[in-house]
Amino acid sequence: MQWWAACWRTMRPRQWAKNLLVLAAPLAAGQLLEPDVAAATGAALVAFCLASSAVYAVNDVADVEADRIHPRKRFRPVAAGELSRRGALFLGAVLAVLALGIAWLTDDALVLLIAAYLVIQLAYAFWLKHEAVLDIAVVTVGFLMRAVAGGIAADLPISQWFLLVTGFGSLFVVAGKRYSELHTLGVDAGTRRSLVSYTDTYLRFVWSISAAAAVISYSLWAFEQDAGSDQPWHALSIAAFVLGVLRYAVDIDAGKAAEPEDIVWGDRVLQSIGLAWLVLVCLGVSGG
Repeated sequence: MQWWAACWRTMRPRQWAKNLLVLAAPLAAGQLLEPDVAAATGAALVAFCLASSAVYAVNDVADVEADRIHPRKRFRPVAAGELSRRGALFLGAVLAVLALGIAWLTDDALVLLIAAYLVIQLAYAFWLKHEAVLDIAVVTVGFLMRAVAGGIAADLPISQWFLLVTGFGSLFVVAGKRYSELHTLGVDAGTRRSLVSYTDTYLRFVWSISAAAAVISYSLWAFEQDAGSDQPWHALSIAAFVLGVLRYAVDIDAGKAAEPEDIVWGDRVLQSIGLAWLVLVCLGVSGG
């Protein structure tokens, strides 16, 4: 039973919240509740949860020594000795096969996307995470691939504005994570080598400009959606989107965004803003 508990913790189900991005494209297209679209999107969501957990398992093996000197990551099962390296690699292989199998049953293009995600993330785990800028870029691409997966699985066209919002929004979160890590751990902690190449002013520049680009892109998408409509629900959602960005930026600036999932699950104000945004978007796509 202890082995299963260690495997479950290694899969990091708390971080599956990131995979909700898979629902974004069908939601933006107003077709998420269509039975066929919902089924395909749900399958893509499960596939990405399994694929991301496979990467976490392998990553824990690659980072075991660094994790053991990290104030929080030292409690992960591999670093704590609760799960062997071989067991973690076996778990990762099983999860990857399951993810690819579900993708194969859903859509051929989704198989390629999941396979590409796994290859890129494995390269990240063993090499790219130690290279400044490339580490941020790879994590951002991972978020973008999640967002694209829903559209691919459900065979829906994806707006260029949607891609820009997702891309810049992801860059905002990732740069904020590195900024918080730099402030809480410092460059000499030895837990992430790429931090040596960053300064707080550089990372502040990255998350500031990406936040601005995400807000502008979202606004242009919202105004485009409301064109010819009597109900400005999308335009109204801009206010909620901006408030959400500003609220998250408070945590980044305080150095508290090193674990984004903790903010998502723990910040009640941010959750309320997110719910208001979701209601406005749903009213917009349904014709209000």
